Amino acid sequence: MQNIIDINLLKTLCSIHGPSGDEGLIRDFLLDYVSSHSSKWKVKPRVLSGEGWQNNIVLVFGEPRTAVFAHIDTIGFMVRYEDQLVPIGGPEIADGFRLSGSDRFGPVECELKVIDDHAKYKFGRPIQTGTTLTWTPDFRQFGDFVQSGYMDNRLGVYNALKLAETLENGAIVFSTWEEHGGGAIPYIVKYLYEILNIKAALISDITWVTDGVVSGDGVVISLRDRNIPRKEFTDKIVRLAEKSRIPFQLEVEAGGSSDGREVQVSPYPIDWCFIGAPEENVHSPHEKVHVDDILSMGEMYKFLMKNL
Repeated sequence: MQNIIDINLLKTLCSIHGPSGDEGLIRDFLLDYVSSHSSKWKVKPRVLSGEGWQNNIVLVFGEPRTAVFAHIDTIGFMVRYEDQLVPIGGPEIADGFRLSGSDRFGPVECELKVIDDHAKYKFGRPIQTGTTLTWTPDFRQFGDFVQSGYMDNRLGVYNALKLAETLENGAIVFSTWEEHGGGAIPYIVKYLYEILNIKAALISDITWVTDGVVSGDGVVISLRDRNIPRKEFTDKIVRLAEKSRIPFQLEVEAGGSSDGREVQVSPYPIDWCFIGAPEENVHSPHEKVHVDDILSMGEMYKFLMKNL
């Protein structure tokens, strides 16, 4: 197994503004990254983006059988009126968190305040209504851990980019709106199934440290969250994972969701399984992930995409 991660790439990904519905900056970064790096990959993918794809990107490698989904949007806030903030997705809300963004008057870096159970901002001037704000970047590495806002899901995006370096056959979907109700997956799945004949999907996303899932014990294969994937498919994933000898953990939860939900409720018979590293301090500026879990996630995706 590899013993290093590309800290600079992960740090950069975590710093790019991109809450649900406002993913333009992260979309453009990824398109530039693919353009400048894909000539060195084992297979140069066909890139689907632009008109008809909104802020989503699909990379098609060789003759794909399986798609990997990694959502590029994050949780955050939108400015309302009179210093009010409306959540995008489900961010943790606490006094003192730092928020950043920009409006037509310039850059914004402000403080989150909780007043009478309402989220508000503290800044030296009014912020333009409709401005989106996200955690101010603060990437940290200490011991065996990396910590930052937006490990969910920029770590899943990182994993997909690293997979792209050696992927021969498969599709990688950089999707949007996942943190705030979804909406992009239906038309993406239609293309994957009807045009590419893809019938399986892996969800490259980040899960939680819980009483049954711990940091440092390997990537998590989720058998269910709020949604239940088809057991025959998850059984196949677990058998392959055991064969790989890559460290992994099994997860069963009653809550939480992912792009897998939209794949499941689509009118297309595509099996799916959520596979991701566990983190602490979910949806806060302090999400923390063990390096070994990042490495095992990357190795597991490479193994599964060769063997599914």
